[in-house]
Amino acid sequence: MKKLHQSLQSELNHNELNQPLSDLNRPLKTDRIAVGMSGGVDSSVAAYLLKKQGYDVIGLYMKNWDETNDDGTCSAEADYHDVMKVCHHLDIPYYTVNFVNEYWDKVFAESLAAFKQGITPNPDILCNREIKFDLFLSKALSLGAKFLATGHYCQISHQNNHHYLLKGADPDKDQSYFLCNVKEEALKRSLFPIGNLKKTEVRAIAQEAGLTTFNKKDSTGICFIGERNFPQFLRKFIALKPGPIKTLEGETLGTHQGLAFYTIGQRGGLELGGGSSEPYYISSKDQNTNSITVVKGSKHPALYANSLIAHQCSWINSTLDKTYLNEPLKAKIRYRQADQVCTISEYNNDQIKVIFDKPQRAITPGQSIVFYKENTCLGGAIISCAI
Repeated sequence: MKKLHQSLQSELNHNELNQPLSDLNRPLKTDRIAVGMSGGVDSSVAAYLLKKQGYDVIGLYMKNWDETNDDGTCSAEADYHDVMKVCHHLDIPYYTVNFVNEYWDKVFAESLAAFKQGITPNPDILCNREIKFDLFLSKALSLGAKFLATGHYCQISHQNNHHYLLKGADPDKDQSYFLCNVKEEALKRSLFPIGNLKKTEVRAIAQEAGLTTFNKKDSTGICFIGERNFPQFLRKFIALKPGPIKTLEGETLGTHQGLAFYTIGQRGGLELGGGSSEPYYISSKDQNTNSITVVKGSKHPALYANSLIAHQCSWINSTLDKTYLNEPLKAKIRYRQADQVCTISEYNNDQIKVIFDKPQRAITPGQSIVFYKENTCLGGAIISCAI
């Protein structure tokens, strides 16, 4: 274990966070680096590695949600307690910033509006764009930091005064998908100290360093809200609006509780009953008729499509342009999906048409399609509909 850590540390010291930094973006030992501390093992190790390299490190804990979990506990308080323990162990100062109101206005309210329209948004992508790498980054800089470091499994390449977002070294933990809307200007002042490591290596470093978070369970669920019974959680904010569940032929099989509580490709929660040998899956939702259409079997053709329309294109390294039109790319339509070969065949203002080499299952309006060129994340767009 000690040899593993020493080799990793040597590599980090040699390569300055394993990133090809230009002189403009190479942190100096006298530079202050703020680490976004979540209370988890990833941000804890990010702070530890920077501290070990001799940087002036401060911890920043961000509170974005002010409500107890379903079991009556407050995860924010527990996480902050873990942040305190880690920062005390590393002997670094730490601060708390409160963005509860901003998170509600810029992330949660917008996500609720999407749910009410019957589409399935991605609050984590929105949070990274509006909160973590905007307001939070600005707060870090206002405290005298030159960079904001986080525990994301991503990497940054700085070349010829440009800043590129790369996939993390651990394919099972790569989080570039969620940072597809982060702009180049923010990457210029961002660091991902564990982006070149595997999760197992991160936990090993944490354990050897004596960090109490070394075996803490990974967070799941919506960013800052956590893992919950999601339909039950949504009912606090969205009124039930039951409607019919139908087959492609128009036969009514049952009643749903509201379009917001279901998503394309979903199997569970339909409560259709019956003794069918094949389960039903949601193939589409129609807000005009407040109806859900289901098909039998996970491989039903109605669950697949060769192309999609997307809007709100956001390129990390350029404004809206036609740089990638008709150029072979790869894309994901959901997190942890394998890269899919595709082309952007049409570009009309803020709307694009994407054609895939292979049919895609359960293309979901509201989710993001994220584009890649090799290991570089180019940006993304919000899926409007499947074709």
